[in-house]
Amino acid sequence: MKVHSDFDPIDLEILWNRLVSVVNEAAVALLRTAFSTVVRESNDFTMVLMDTDGASIADTNVGTPSFVGILPRTLSQCLVKIPIEQWQPGDCIVTNDPWMTTGHLLDLAMLAPIFHRGQLVGFSGSIAHLPDIGGALFSADCREVFEEGIRIPPTKFLEGGRENRVLATLIRANVRVPEQVLGDVFAQVTAHAVCARKLGEFLETSGLQDLTAVSAALQDRADKAMRSAIEAIPDGTYSSVLVADGYDDEETRIVCAVTISGSKLHVDYAGSSKQIGRGLNSVMNFTYALSVYPLKCALDPTTPRNEGSYRSITVTAPEGSILNPIQPAACNARQLTAHLLAGAIYKCLAQIVPEKVISESGTAPTLRSVYSGTDRYGNRFSQVLFGSGGMGASASSDGHSCTPFPTNTGSGSIEAFEAAAPLIVWRKELVPDSGGAGQFRGGLGQEIEVEVVSDREVQLSLMADRQKNPPEGLIGGKAGAPVAIYLSDGSKPHPKSRSLLSPGQKLILRYAGAGGFGDPSKRRREDMLRDLMDGYVTLAGLQRDYGAQL
Repeated sequence: MKVHSDFDPIDLEILWNRLVSVVNEAAVALLRTAFSTVVRESNDFTMVLMDTDGASIADTNVGTPSFVGILPRTLSQCLVKIPIEQWQPGDCIVTNDPWMTTGHLLDLAMLAPIFHRGQLVGFSGSIAHLPDIGGALFSADCREVFEEGIRIPPTKFLEGGRENRVLATLIRANVRVPEQVLGDVFAQVTAHAVCARKLGEFLETSGLQDLTAVSAALQDRADKAMRSAIEAIPDGTYSSVLVADGYDDEETRIVCAVTISGSKLHVDYAGSSKQIGRGLNSVMNFTYALSVYPLKCALDPTTPRNEGSYRSITVTAPEGSILNPIQPAACNARQLTAHLLAGAIYKCLAQIVPEKVISESGTAPTLRSVYSGTDRYGNRFSQVLFGSGGMGASASSDGHSCTPFPTNTGSGSIEAFEAAAPLIVWRKELVPDSGGAGQFRGGLGQEIEVEVVSDREVQLSLMADRQKNPPEGLIGGKAGAPVAIYLSDGSKPHPKSRSLLSPGQKLILRYAGAGGFGDPSKRRREDMLRDLMDGYVTLAGLQRDYGAQL
């Protein structure tokens, strides 16, 4: 058997690309067989291949990249509950325990052992955001995790390829749209079968008996790439503070310190807000993932991801804080907190490597709206609208409009959204002047108008921030436009609670623009003229934000 030092660099690159392709094929199988629009339209899922030690070898680039590092932690905890000798061919173990997975009950993690010629050679892992998990919808206003839905400890959904009918019946009885939920779970099953088959083909054609040597080589390569990137940054501790709206009068305060020491990087959130009695808490798994992902984007964006990418990075947050809550804290809308971390980290890095970061994005955090009820035919529906605000500007370019970061979930097909619920989207348009002013302008937000066309009331759950504290700019750049939410009668629903929409009522969602980058007085005249012609800015906006006299 080859030791990992024996691989030729070109051969290793080919093997790595093939393993990524294995995972991508499995991810596409999940995407194409999923029932809900959350997965097949909005892309809220991931797929990972791990070795027998549980270290990730290859992550898909098809799904949500901000779930990095979570599934190996999930596998480690599942192996404590279900010892390795009890994992057999055809098994699929599932759990949605927030502290073991991605931080809220709606994300179902599935793990499966992969055997080749009778030998365990690795594990496949997937996460899919289910369209419903019972409880209080996808919402931010619960006070304990027990209110937020059914909680599944590590359990075999498939055992030896046979369905656990007790578990399936339990899930079916506790969710609003059981056909969609179970359909998505079996889409995950399909993806794991594809992953196992394709990995077997990889082992046969590559001449490798298992993944031990190639996994060690790939992790070492990723580790060296990240350490090299960190070593290029001056040693020291760089700090920032980021303030968001929070819940009512309890604002969210993120205190971040990034310490560089040679090839090691440490992120510490000491001083951040205490855990809150609402669903904004981010468990440590999710806090870790949403910290290392923006670092990977900024420092080592071109090397494929695996466990080695994060060996040199550590993340800590005080226990009992909003970034490391104690059970049974509510955590359903944990993205309203964790999506802020990229901005806090980039404010630190901007002090030393401003050319590597972007300003705050209008989707950090995301604005989510959930619609649930019964249509005129008596069918239950539960739909999430995944819209996006602007992406932050950089030191070399304007931010992208209506582009998500640090997640990559999008709205997908509006026609598919409308077909699944008695809702019509009348408008989905850019908001002029919403991108923060700067030498490089922040990406624009958008405005979406949704009408209830049912003859029955629809339950609405909103999860929004950035109304009081819009996305900030960097290096002299100005803030983007804030979030605004209102009804057609002019009233404003609570941004983090549940309410009812009446038949014929319209909801207007204005997503935030992103922060600008650099001094606005340095913006080129031709860029301002182009923005004016494209309708991205108004003449009044140019005069107000840039002092321009065109």
